[in-house]
Formats: sequence, C-alpha cells, structure tokens
Amino acid sequence: MKLYTGMGPNPRVVTIAIAELGADVEQVPVDLVGGENRGEEHLKRNPAGQLPTLETDDGSFISEITAIVEYLDEKCGGSLIGSTAEERGETRMWTRRVDLNIVEPMANGFRFAEGLQLFENRIHVVPQAADDLKQIAQEQLAKLDGLIEGQEYICGDRFTLADILLFAFLEFGAQVGQPVDPKCGNVQAWYERVAARPSIAG
Repeated sequence: MKLYTGMGPNPRVVTIAIAELGADVEQVPVDLVGGENRGEEHLKRNPAGQLPTLETDDGSFISEITAIVEYLDEKCGGSLIGSTAEERGETRMWTRRVDLNIVEPMANGFRFAEGLQLFENRIHVVPQAADDLKQIAQEQLAKLDGLIEGQEYICGDRFTLADILLFAFLEFGAQVGQPVDPKCGNVQAWYERVAARPSIAG
C-alpha cells in the first residue's frame, strides 16, 4: 500500500493511525503548497485533489481520512474503530461529532483567515465567517470538556479514531492561533495523554 501524503492535519490523522496499527504503508510525499496535489498525476488518484490518498494493494484508491483509517484498521486487525457493533457505533458517533462540531469550523476558520492566501484560489472562502467559525470550535471543545470528565479517552478507556482526529486538529490549531482554552482542563489532560502515546511521542 502507498499513502500519498503531505503537510497538514488530515495527513497527520492517517500517519498516526498507521503508527498505531503498525501498518506496512509506503508514504509518498506530495507538495501541497506547490500545488502538486492539483496536478494531473494526483488528480488521477483523487479527482478532488485532496491529501491524503491511499493506494491499496490492488491498485485502487481511497480518500477521506475516516474511510482510509477504517480500511487500514480492518486490514490490519486493529482496534481503532471497535471490536463489536456497539463499539464501532460509539466510535463512529464520536468521530462524526468531533468532525462536524470541532474539526470543520476550526479548519475553515484557518482557511478563511491565516490560510486565505493558500486557499482563496482553490476553494470558496468566506473571510467574514472566520472569527465565528473559530468561536464555534472553541464552544464545542468546552462542551466536550464536560462530556469526557473522568474518562481516559473520548470513548471511555478505548483509544479510537475519534481521539486521533481530535488530537491532530488540536495540534494544528495550536500552531495557527487556535489553542485550546486553558479552562478546558479535561481536554488539556486528555491531549497530554494522547501526546505521550508511542505513535505520537516516538
């Protein structure tokens, strides 16, 4: 398998998952800033021009980070999604909540402000919405802070795709002017636990 990857939190989600799973995946860098992902060669792999994109052993391609991680988890016999229908349902529920409520507003807040120069000719940008989107992400993090009280991870004692997704984007947010509010002590403690995992710290 090959992962066509590059800079940014989306590729980071998949590379953390690969490390967690011990998956044998060749990583092929693609220059996002230089626009290589919008070139003819990459568009054959992913018509949306997105990163990352996984090439499977049969030569087909999978994009979208949650789909890639679920595929790798299944192929590698991992536990990032869950071993029962109930666990998988819980993981997908929380992954969806993290994605829609925190990741999307945080990412678009960046794209429409600090990342505007990079994205304005690639996607529809709404600069006037940037501050509100960033605020929405922070409000949802505050809600999550209360919901994970007393838990090791988002899904209780299970480390899952939901944790990886949130960690990668909070790591990114801290680098682009969207740090976690210090009042969110549960999220801060959770972040430190995840950062200490071998797949990240090593």
